[in-house]
Amino acid sequence: MPVTNFQNALFGMGNPLLDISAVVDKDFLDKYGLKPNDQILAEEKHKALFDEIVKKSKVEYHAGGSTQNSVKIAQWMIQEPHKVATFFGCIGTDHFGEILKQKAAEAHVDAHYYEQSQEPTGTCAACITGDNRSLVANLAAANCYNKEKHLDVDRNWSLVEKARVYYIAGFFLTVSPESILKVAKHASDNNKIFGLNLSAPFISQFFKEPLMKVMPYVDIIFGNETEAATFAKEQGFETEDIAEIARRVQCLPKVNKNRQRIVVFTQGREDTVATVGDKVKMFPVLDIDQNDIVDTNGAGDAFVGGFLSELVQEKPLEECIRAGHYAANVIIRRVGCTFPEKPDFH
Repeated sequence: MPVTNFQNALFGMGNPLLDISAVVDKDFLDKYGLKPNDQILAEEKHKALFDEIVKKSKVEYHAGGSTQNSVKIAQWMIQEPHKVATFFGCIGTDHFGEILKQKAAEAHVDAHYYEQSQEPTGTCAACITGDNRSLVANLAAANCYNKEKHLDVDRNWSLVEKARVYYIAGFFLTVSPESILKVAKHASDNNKIFGLNLSAPFISQFFKEPLMKVMPYVDIIFGNETEAATFAKEQGFETEDIAEIARRVQCLPKVNKNRQRIVVFTQGREDTVATVGDKVKMFPVLDIDQNDIVDTNGAGDAFVGGFLSELVQEKPLEECIRAGHYAANVIIRRVGCTFPEKPDFH
C-alpha cells in the first residue's frame, strides 16, 4: 500500500490513564477486596490504595489506558510513517498529564487530548501477584471527556474523517457513549471499519444498554474468554461454548451490510477463536515458556494493537491475528505495556 494518506489512518478514542504498577501480596488484595485477575473502576474504598501502592519499593509508571495502549502498539508495529494512529481522550492539566503527552509523543502517536483542570489525570493501579494482575482504574479526568467541547470541534472531527479504521475499548462506554456512537455511525455510513472491545465483564453487565446501542455499527468485536462468556450470559445465549458464542455475536443485527461482522476472542495461552466468513476457526498462539512470562498486563491490548497494525494496511484476517499473537507474545515478556525499540515481525 502506498505510504501516502497513511497518517491518521487509524483512530482510537478512550481513557488515557497513567499506569502505576507494583508487585503486591495477597494481603494487599484482600485489604481492598480485589480479585487476583480482574479489572474494576475505583470506588471510595480504593482511594487509599493509590497512595499505598505509590509507596511500594518498586513502582513503575507507564502511559496506559486500554485504547491508548493498542494504538501505541499498532504504531510500534508499523514504525514508519509516524502518526499513523490518532488518539482522543481527556487528561488533567497536571504532572501526570504532562507525562502522558510526553509518552504519546515518544510513541509517535498523534494524541489530541481534551485538557481540563476540574479533575486530575486518570490513573490505573496494576496490582501484580505472580502472573496475575488486578487493575483498579481511577478515571478522574478520563471521565470528563466532552463530545461538544472536543469531538465535535471541526479540527478534531476532521481527524476522525481522515481515518479508515476505528477502534474503541468498551471501557469508554462508561464515559461518553454518545461520542462512540457518532464515530461508529460515521464509520458505518462511509463503509469504514469500526472495532470495539468487550474490555471487562462489568461492561456487558452494567453498561448493557450503551453497548447494545453501538453493536449494530461494530464490524470487529474483540474480547477474551471471560468477557465473551459474560456477554453471552447477559444476552441469554445459554451457551458457554466460545465458538458458538462467536457465531451468535456475529449474527447480531448490523447496519452496514457490506461488511460481515468479525468476532475475535482470545483465550490466554489457548487458541484464539475467530469468525472467518461463516465459519469459526481456531488460531494457535505462539508458544512461550511460562518462566518467560513477566507480566500479562497489557497482553489483550497488545493483541489488538498488532491486529490493527495489519488491518490498517488491508492485510487478510489471518495476518492480522498472526500480528496480534506476535505483539502479545512480546508484551508478556516485559513489565507493563512496553516494547523493545523495533518489532521483529515478518
